[in-house]
Amino acid sequence: MTQPHDAHAKLVALRAEVAKAVVGQDAAVTGLLVGLLCRGHVLIEGVPGTAKTLLVRALAAALDLGTTRIQFTADLMPGDVTGSLIYDTGTSNFVFREGPVFTNLLLADEINRTPPKTQSALLEAMEERQVSVDGRPRMLPDPFCVIATQNPVEYEGTYPLPEAQLDRFLIKVTMPLPDRDTENRVLAAHAAGFDPRDLAGAGVRAVAGADDLAAAARAVRSLHVDPAILSYIVELARATRSAPSAALGVSPRGATALLATSRAWAWLSGRDFVTPDDVQALARPTMRHRIQLRPEAEIEGVTTDGVLENVLASVPVPR
Repeated sequence: MTQPHDAHAKLVALRAEVAKAVVGQDAAVTGLLVGLLCRGHVLIEGVPGTAKTLLVRALAAALDLGTTRIQFTADLMPGDVTGSLIYDTGTSNFVFREGPVFTNLLLADEINRTPPKTQSALLEAMEERQVSVDGRPRMLPDPFCVIATQNPVEYEGTYPLPEAQLDRFLIKVTMPLPDRDTENRVLAAHAAGFDPRDLAGAGVRAVAGADDLAAAARAVRSLHVDPAILSYIVELARATRSAPSAALGVSPRGATALLATSRAWAWLSGRDFVTPDDVQALARPTMRHRIQLRPEAEIEGVTTDGVLENVLASVPVPR
């Protein structure tokens, strides 16, 4: 059985391994790793061309995990995601053919381009880690993580995720356009022969596996959390509900998510206890998608990150 300290060294090295293929997106890499450590799911938001798909493929390669990509479109059906029963002429019986959801890392590309009926096909898989077809539950592999992407600027022909489904995602990671130096490094890598379709050629190798993730997840869940930190998380969540610009604040599920992500960040930082800094570091990615703004606030240009900035500044930090 993998020991926690061995798993820690491997998962810290994993970030450097992914960086061989994905340049300048350290925050997104860490966000995906936190999601895996907490057995949660991740929503990635970014304009096309910011290496969202490459990031997931590189992470799967560095973890030696299976990955499947689904391009969500307006005509995608639930059975295209979960799988369906087909008639086997050889046995004269219906047999279940697994859908692409039966994998370790599922990349749900542009999830907001498919109708709610198909979006909801992921709900049971995300929450129960199983798929029910013809009344029979079928367990998904372990680990299992849905990494969904959406474009923040193209809304025509899309179906925004409802609040209930957004709340199923542990964290929301944003992938901004790179700065000038990072973009120069990206172009220099391509000029030197980097092929995003050939991760092995880029030097990306498996440095950790499912056993390491399992050991790390156990260690994260056992991290000590002082009662003052628990109270701090509760007060942050409650403050979002009373924020003047918010029509909907963070639910108790969001508070438990912040506890989990803060523990994961503390463990990755090499500590066996959680500090207020850990909570503040993960507050935005954990809570930004759980806040719904009032229409008048959106017109005025208020953002959920802006609401969280005010909340973090107003809630007293435990000493």
